[in-house]
Amino acid sequence: MSRFVELNLALILFLPWFAILGALFWLYPRKPRTPARQLFDAVSLAVSVCAFVLAVHWAHMNAGHGHGAMWPQILATSLGYGVFLAVLALAFVLRWRWLRGVKDYRE
Repeated sequence: MSRFVELNLALILFLPWFAILGALFWLYPRKPRTPARQLFDAVSLAVSVCAFVLAVHWAHMNAGHGHGAMWPQILATSLGYGVFLAVLALAFVLRWRWLRGVKDYRE
């Protein structure tokens, strides 16, 4: 396996699941759909994917190889997925708090 694929294997495997979670984050709640909200959602999704990639690469570099050849992949996948979900959850809470004050959201 090439080094590029090895470093990005978790992203390749999780991409369909990230697409589903990203679509749900983007679509709900349906109102209000302002340009500011669309920008916030797009930036949130981009930051969560970038945080995932950074966490995966960090885990690969810092995983001890004393536990076998698969350990770096296992650590990278687990850590990266947790970071992705944490950033997306934080964005969800921030968006919810922001939209609570918007009149159109309560209707």
